[in-house]
Amino acid sequence: MILIASGKGGTGKTTMTSHIGAKIAAEGFLTALVDADVGFRNLDIALGMESSVVYDYSDYINGGCELDDVLIKSSDSENLYFVAAPQSVSTIEFDHARTAEFWDSLKRRFEIVLADAPAGMGDGFMFAAKYADEAVVVCHAEASSLRDADRVVAELEELGIDTVRLILNRMDPKLVEQKVLMNVDDCIDVLSVPILGIVPEDSAVTVSMINGTPNIAAAGYGAGTAFENIARRILGNEVQMMDFPDGKKQGLLKKLKDIFIKK
Repeated sequence: MILIASGKGGTGKTTMTSHIGAKIAAEGFLTALVDADVGFRNLDIALGMESSVVYDYSDYINGGCELDDVLIKSSDSENLYFVAAPQSVSTIEFDHARTAEFWDSLKRRFEIVLADAPAGMGDGFMFAAKYADEAVVVCHAEASSLRDADRVVAELEELGIDTVRLILNRMDPKLVEQKVLMNVDDCIDVLSVPILGIVPEDSAVTVSMINGTPNIAAAGYGAGTAFENIARRILGNEVQMMDFPDGKKQGLLKKLKDIFIKK
């Protein structure tokens, strides 16, 4: 089970969960995507499954249905399933034993479970984080996002999650060159965690999120290639960082000859 977390809203957690999950499923791995953002659920929309939601995991945890009832199978992928969050039930009301059994049941049934956590470190975050085996923190390459991400990293480590990795989202080399965004070296210095991937700014992501179709083709230097590479790294493959269109690493990537960075 991998928690997809962030220190603040708007960094792209749901985008990462939907697109990376779709890529992992396409690799042949039985994959469950769980919307852990109670009250602000959007993963169903990103996956184009909002009209298929009948039960959410609060129904299962409270004993109102079976696990099969909350699992929604993707019509686009043989191996991809989705579990919806409740809109009005607080995680504080959940029985702890039933909550643990819910996550354990998913981990026994699926090869990969991705949990889209709410921003920050509230009760909704803890609902999923306490049961995660690994975590991915998504942030932007700017000071406030990195500061908030640093607090989340510290909390994840306090919970005993040894594997915590970083995704820098919506990176634009031109903005890095103009020093609007920080470069990767500086981001690594702030957080001191391994980089899992860098996702470039790409309008195709916006279109896919609006249409609920997380199947961006992996071509050229776009986000689709970044998502595919990240998925392969999660599955244990060593995948080298792709160059930007000018064929140079630039200052942005000079430390990342091999993206599979370890502490």
